[in-house]
Amino acid sequence: MEAIRAATSRAAELLNEKGELGVVAPGAYADIIAVSGDPVKNVKELANVKFVMKGGSVFKNEMAK
Repeated sequence: MEAIRAATSRAAELLNEKGELGVVAPGAYADIIAVSGDPVKNVKELANVKFVMKGGSVFKNEMAK
């Protein structure tokens, strides 16, 4: 979980973008990935991304199947 936080919310803090980056919230930048399993239990889940949203646009969606 610390590795995921380091790449998201903690990185936003370092960039003085807390609340706009690294969160899923209204008004925040919408860069999101989703996986089928729990990456905290098995980090290899991050190698099989099923959903990608960048700037509010969906680029990949294998979750809706």
